[in-house]
Amino acid sequence: MKVEFINPFVSATLDVFRVMLSCELSREPLIVKREHTPMHEVSGLIGLSGTCRGMVVVSVGRETAIRAAEIMLSSRPDGLNADVMDAIGEITNMIAGAAKAQLEQYSLSVGLPTVITGKCQTITFPSGAYPIGIPFESEIGPVCVQVGLVEVSEPAAPSAANGSTSAESN
Repeated sequence: MKVEFINPFVSATLDVFRVMLSCELSREPLIVKREHTPMHEVSGLIGLSGTCRGMVVVSVGRETAIRAAEIMLSSRPDGLNADVMDAIGEITNMIAGAAKAQLEQYSLSVGLPTVITGKCQTITFPSGAYPIGIPFESEIGPVCVQVGLVEVSEPAAPSAANGSTSAESN
């Protein structure tokens, strides 16, 4: 995967957390993901299509997800409820949208976010899209953004950008 695909997601993640959550992130070393599991228990997924196709996964721990929703809603949720899922979906959407704006030469379309939870999640990226993990630390907890993009010869229809997901909760 090209390094030019990663930097827009790094800056988008830093900006979204700073603006929406008043939270500064510090980036950890990149991780080449060989397995198809997110780093944390709650994950927002969003497909990208255009002259590239792939997926972005924003993965946070349970408490990080609850804290993020609490900051956005000015009220603490009672656990992993619909408000928390909506907050993580919105954060994922904002990160993908901001990165898309920096990658305009690829004519990307952003799909709708999906949020999955559980300790045994499996995420399948589109064929040839090998994900890179971008871990961050913050005062509300750990965050990892996984990006898997691959250039394609023919732009795919928006629905073709979505990777397969399955989630099991143990």
